Amino acid sequence: MKKEIHPEYYPNAKVTCACGNVFYVGSTKKEIAVEICYACHPFYTGKEKLIDTAGRVEKFKAKREKASKTTTRSKTEKRTAKAAKKTKKAK
Repeated sequence: MKKEIHPEYYPNAKVTCACGNVFYVGSTKKEIAVEICYACHPFYTGKEKLIDTAGRVEKFKAKREKASKTTTRSKTEKRTAKAAKKTKKAK
């Protein structure tokens, strides 16, 4: 192995979660900040927790609401509209 090209290894790197949990792991960074850990993750706790980062949930709900309001046209309606537009251009 080449010398002096590998990052420094910290055997007791501090990991801080957004929920306030602190634990130590081995890492190449001295301190790590995470949004979710084993103490607050729904898979490990069994509780459903909605994690919203930068309004993604609201953005998704708004997108679904907008999609439900738009009307969908059948294939025949699309074809007739396209044909009408084509004839209008030809005149």
